[in-house]
Amino acid sequence: MKAPSEEEYLAHISYDSVVFGFSGQELKILIMEYHNTGLFALPGGFVRRDQSVNDAVKSGLKERTGLDNIYLEQFHTFGSLERYDPKPMEAIFKAQGESPSQDHWLLDRFISIAYYALINYELVELKPDELSDSINWYPIDNLPPLMQDHREIVDKALETLRSNLERSIVGMNLLPKRFTMGEFQKVYEAILGKPVRRTSFQRRMLSLGFLNRHEKQFNGKSHRAPYLYSFQNESKTSSE
Repeated sequence: MKAPSEEEYLAHISYDSVVFGFSGQELKILIMEYHNTGLFALPGGFVRRDQSVNDAVKSGLKERTGLDNIYLEQFHTFGSLERYDPKPMEAIFKAQGESPSQDHWLLDRFISIAYYALINYELVELKPDELSDSINWYPIDNLPPLMQDHREIVDKALETLRSNLERSIVGMNLLPKRFTMGEFQKVYEAILGKPVRRTSFQRRMLSLGFLNRHEKQFNGKSHRAPYLYSFQNESKTSSE
């Protein structure tokens, strides 16, 4: 591994991303496993001196998912003193056959700017980076032990996502272009972690005015065929 240089990157600043995807039944997030370390982590990285934090996150996620246009929301900055722990990075270096000096910039304290991303599970082409053995989807309620404070980051992301359900129109990137109300409800229930009443959900979503209704999805039982819907704003959004 050729370690990134402090001349190229901003010292003490990193980002971590909680990437949510919906499998049709449950909410999942992307987790990386670092090569030969047994360490599991959120997809993250550093910020070059010639780029914004948003661009760094977009670039990192494109490398790992193959997707260009991803809904991003910056939700919190993690900078507690307890974040400082050089041991995981030392283990990552060692797994690559490197022995950094104790004053190496990557072993210093980092403040992490956290984002959550919402993507269509079916469109992703996962690719681990050069330091990782794998990058895979894990159910939100069955995650492996995560390094440092990454579990806290996940919990905060989920809390923020739940509080922003309607403002963010979260189904936009978790569902296909056209979907049934039942599929839309499953996304909400997966995020909330509890069931919602079908009639109340449908009435609420239709009252918000962000859905287009299309033809029915025929399945051989025309009297039960559900309508298809799409979001009025089908362009993908990134928040600064």
